[in-house]
Amino acid sequence: MDISEKILKLRKANNMTQEQLAEQLQVSRQAVSKWESGQAVPDADKLPAMSDLFHVTIDYLLKPSEIDELSIKTEILEKQQQEMIQKERKRDAFFHCLFSCLAIYLIAFAVYFIGHFYFQIWNPSVIFAEFLIATAICILVCLKYRNNSKKE
Repeated sequence: MDISEKILKLRKANNMTQEQLAEQLQVSRQAVSKWESGQAVPDADKLPAMSDLFHVTIDYLLKPSEIDELSIKTEILEKQQQEMIQKERKRDAFFHCLFSCLAIYLIAFAVYFIGHFYFQIWNPSVIFAEFLIATAICILVCLKYRNNSKKE
């Protein structure tokens, strides 16, 4: 694998566009395009910045190697795995929040019926207050789930 292939794979592995890479290295998007297509090679002064940006050595960028291709593929797979785990955590937090809120509103509904049928309380302000309290509890529960999913 030569430097053009490495630049292309590293850029894609880091979810960057050619324009974003060009901006980071202070070159034009066309320059990055030429590097990736093999029509040009980065100037020597851009190699340290590129190696820092992609967390690789300059030797890695310049020396051809089949092992490098495997390490890039491994890196890409690890990043994809992390993204999938993050999506799964967000989905789990959403469902925890949804079902918790459903349970909270069902409890509020039950409290309303108990008050209405057993204690003959029929006051719209009481119903509204119960709804507001249930909503506040739902918000707090959802924020807790959201914060916990971010920490993991």
